Amino acid sequence: MPAGAVLAEPTYTMLGFDDLNGWAADDHQAALSTFLNTCGDINDPEWANLCALAADATDARAFFELFFQPVLIEDGEPMLFTGYFEPELRGSLTQSEEYQHPIHAVPDDLIVGQPYATRRELQEGDLLAGRGLEIAWLADPVDLFFLQVQGSGRVKLPDGNSIRVGYGGKNGREYSSVGLELVNRGTFESHQVSADVIRNWVNENPDEGRELLWVNDSYVFFREVSEVPADLGPLGAMNRSITTMRSIAVDPSITKLGAPVWIEKEGADPLNRLMIAQDTGSAIKGAQRADIFFGTGDQAGLDAGRIKDAGRIVVLLPIQRAFAKLPPELIE
Repeated sequence: MPAGAVLAEPTYTMLGFDDLNGWAADDHQAALSTFLNTCGDINDPEWANLCALAADATDARAFFELFFQPVLIEDGEPMLFTGYFEPELRGSLTQSEEYQHPIHAVPDDLIVGQPYATRRELQEGDLLAGRGLEIAWLADPVDLFFLQVQGSGRVKLPDGNSIRVGYGGKNGREYSSVGLELVNRGTFESHQVSADVIRNWVNENPDEGRELLWVNDSYVFFREVSEVPADLGPLGAMNRSITTMRSIAVDPSITKLGAPVWIEKEGADPLNRLMIAQDTGSAIKGAQRADIFFGTGDQAGLDAGRIKDAGRIVVLLPIQRAFAKLPPELIE
């Protein structure tokens, strides 16, 4: 979707649970457990009542079927599933010849909603230097770029310890896909582009690679979140740990954070599963756009990087909320 594109007004289609491919075969209890992780953070009385019922539910499938209505929300844009993960990166708490690429905390002059300096301006002009904003330093500039795309990560330090960083804020600039830029230049075909392909191309073409990364004006700032237990996922947009293969990132202007979302992903490895909308992303815009969380580490990164699939997502809305979306003539 081009930067700044205006989406059509969403349409709402009521479905039955029998319309959800593979619904009966899913692990509804796993979805309910993930739902409960963030349900209490939804600031809405209607959802608060559902959370109380969810905490006492003994039959997870019956809970979802009794209190929710599947709703297909569309805005005219084709469905696209992608994947994301929590990277593990090599870094240091101090700058050295080996570690030259800083992970920055949020600058104190950043105003939410107002454009800040672009990626190029920040890095080419070294505008953040000397302000004490460096959380850690990475060895690879491409690692820093993809850390910003993913929004969280673990930094493995030279002494064997690790720190975790989570999303802190961004510079208010539009996200632009460097993969799409390579396709538009004719460097690769669309089906050839992946995170590994981009990484290798940038490393093999350092000067052109730096210019390529600067095509993306968006720049993400971080905060240290090492208090999150190592066995839990990174913090999502609801400031709670997200769950491998049960959490997705959505467009929060359309899908309420914390809502259950049924996904039907096509492609080489089809996936029909009840997920929970617990995260957001700069590139996740539109009613039929979702990013699946694959977990932590290199294998999760490989799995996530392969995902670029069609399908559909169906949001489970509280029944009264769902019927309020219908045009009046359909509920007479």
